[in-house]
Amino acid sequence: MKNFNIPGIGALVCAALLTGAAPAAEPGAAAAPAAGAAPAVATPRDGQNDFDFDIGVWKTHLKRLMHPLTGSTTWVELDGTTVVRKIWDGKANLAELETDAASGHLQVISLRLYDPQARQWSLNTANVKVGTLGVPTVGEFKNGRGEFYDQETFNGRTILVRNVWSDISANSCRFEQAFSEDGGKTWEVNWIAVDTRVK
Repeated sequence: MKNFNIPGIGALVCAALLTGAAPAAEPGAAAAPAAGAAPAVATPRDGQNDFDFDIGVWKTHLKRLMHPLTGSTTWVELDGTTVVRKIWDGKANLAELETDAASGHLQVISLRLYDPQARQWSLNTANVKVGTLGVPTVGEFKNGRGEFYDQETFNGRTILVRNVWSDISANSCRFEQAFSEDGGKTWEVNWIAVDTRVK
């Protein structure tokens, strides 16, 4: 997430608020609506159906970085099945991934909940070995790409987590998880899942 720092803008806004004056418009800026005219208000986009593309049964090819944030470049590749179904009339859905690895059978669920007031999704995951939901990543889809973020503890350090949905079509999609230990300046991808529709 980017923060835009415009030197002096805070002082300008503060002075305008204290004096009751509005800052001067920039050259070429659109004129304010006439007194009594209602300003145009953009209707926020309802993202409730943003995960509809994912409903169904998928063949999942998974690449997993074995030791994130250690400098490791050792990846394992797995193939499995993901089943995604709507719940709560589409205001939520549940994804279940199952695959076999050298370390044993891997089962992961992702409970995705839509918040109609915030118009955002929270992605809540758990695996069968731990049995509790982790910290949710929260975000939304824009222009065919979903980005979801959270802050959590990993190996005793506070990190940022980013989940990205991309390359979405009727029969395939890509999910990627990345960690950042420098406040989002750099990201290390540690989980890539490419899904191909079975039905």
